[in-house]
Amino acid sequence: MTIPAPAAYTTGSLDVFQTTEQAPAWRYLHHINPLAKLAAPVVPAIALLFVRDIDTPLAFLALSYLVLLTGARMTKALTITLFVAFPLAVLVTGAGLTLWMDTSQVGGSTVFTIGSLAITNGAIEQGFAAALRLASLIAVSLIAGVTTSGPDLVRSAVQYLKLPYRIGYTALAAYRFVPRFKHELSIIRSAHRVRGRHGGRGPIAAIARGWGYTLPLMAGAIRHAERVALAMDSRAFGAHPTRTERHEVPLRARDFWFVALSLVITVAIFAVCHPWS
Repeated sequence: MTIPAPAAYTTGSLDVFQTTEQAPAWRYLHHINPLAKLAAPVVPAIALLFVRDIDTPLAFLALSYLVLLTGARMTKALTITLFVAFPLAVLVTGAGLTLWMDTSQVGGSTVFTIGSLAITNGAIEQGFAAALRLASLIAVSLIAGVTTSGPDLVRSAVQYLKLPYRIGYTALAAYRFVPRFKHELSIIRSAHRVRGRHGGRGPIAAIARGWGYTLPLMAGAIRHAERVALAMDSRAFGAHPTRTERHEVPLRARDFWFVALSLVITVAIFAVCHPWS
């Protein structure tokens, strides 16, 4: 049974797994249930595996850009990914696949030659169609990937997919280890610098510094794991078939509308592009 959390507990400031500030309301992707964001791209992703034209993946790529630009928080990493990494990846992958294409299978007239290798317009079309297909698959998956936190996904799976809480909450505890290790590593580095250990530059000094961090980091990890295990035992973790939820991730009408709208747009794109005609 799930007990609704008090209003004071629904704020991100009291959520120990909340690592970033809450997104504004108009960044709607961050306020969609994680399960809905995972369900929405499933049909487009499966359908994109079987198309061979350029128009269909290009339409899905443009749609993914539109959704991300309007609904996701634009971080520096996401901006570089969308406007630098994606175009370069499409160009490099498309050019590489064009060179690997068998011109006897794709046909077309010769556009230019590289030595004894003839590059046809059919090879260019098929090479960049495959590159755009890969890019559109990644872009569609980014809709959920860059706007969903691991803890919210686990909580939603426990609440609605009936994932055993022993697995889900264990995953949450493991998720919390990552920032903990990062914090401890920074402390260990500061302590080593104060003591003047493993100074100098170059690969040998870097290896020596890294090796010096290993033992204290492992010791800290073991101590932290023991504290987490004691805390879970003291709360009777695993003693009962269900647990109450402090932080709920609700399923609202807008989540179902988000999935339904994605299906409608997918059907419309395939109806217009006719990729299998």
